[in-house]
Amino acid sequence: MILRSLLKRLIVLVATASAFALYDGEAASCVWKVTSPQGGTLYLGGSVHALRSKDYPLPLPFNRALQASSRLVFEVDPAALKGTTKKLVKAGQYSGSDDLKKHVDPRTYDYVRRFFALRGIPEQKFSHYRPWLIEIMLEAAPSENTQLGVEEYLKTRAVAEHKPIDGLESTEEHMLPFVGLSDRQSEALLLVFFVNLGRTDLPQGVKMLDAWHHGDVEALSAELRGAYQDFPAFYERLISDRNRRWIPKIEDYIKRRETVFVVAGAGHFGGRDGVVALLRERGYTVEQL
Repeated sequence: MILRSLLKRLIVLVATASAFALYDGEAASCVWKVTSPQGGTLYLGGSVHALRSKDYPLPLPFNRALQASSRLVFEVDPAALKGTTKKLVKAGQYSGSDDLKKHVDPRTYDYVRRFFALRGIPEQKFSHYRPWLIEIMLEAAPSENTQLGVEEYLKTRAVAEHKPIDGLESTEEHMLPFVGLSDRQSEALLLVFFVNLGRTDLPQGVKMLDAWHHGDVEALSAELRGAYQDFPAFYERLISDRNRRWIPKIEDYIKRRETVFVVAGAGHFGGRDGVVALLRERGYTVEQL
């Protein structure tokens, strides 16, 4: 169960870092139509990994975009994620006699120890995990129903309609924002989690979903940056850097003689470094539906 939650959280954070937003604008959806100067067409969709039953049906543009497309593309091919949980956990564990205490400030370790002690979890249950893996564990939300998420819904429909599914990045690239962290960066990420845990200015779930329903990705992007205001370099790793790496791949899809629907976490589409802005800078027409 813990391993399954870890993999779901990886999809959430790296595949859907997505929903800190407040709605303020006209109704729209997190779907865009992209047209190249040569006439090529592609659809973009901003996802939320977990929805409630009452959030269905999805906004109509999601179904229309899938219907108009012959291929579905996620951040990473869902089939490629099978069997990678052990690889993730292995990368997040210290080997031999090495442990967390040797890699973080003593004050950080003492805080983590007391945090888990209050929840009845002894040191040996977490001391061999790297800070970034502890952060993934703590961020995991077992109560959320990922089976009702946008990706799962679209994947089920695509499979039923015999539409191929691809990924923008490999599983290794997908994990890199976490696995590639240095000791200090990994510790900083965990500390940001604890800081945000005590914040009262981050929007709650209902407002987050309302923002997604109305396509308010600009406010979403601003709030997502705010969540990492104490560690902006991680926002760059998680969002900005990956957005830039995706653009050439998205352009390749636009050049194909087929219409493709690219779906990623909604947090990737707003802001000056979002996928929408980057495509517009390169001369594409991007229309929010």
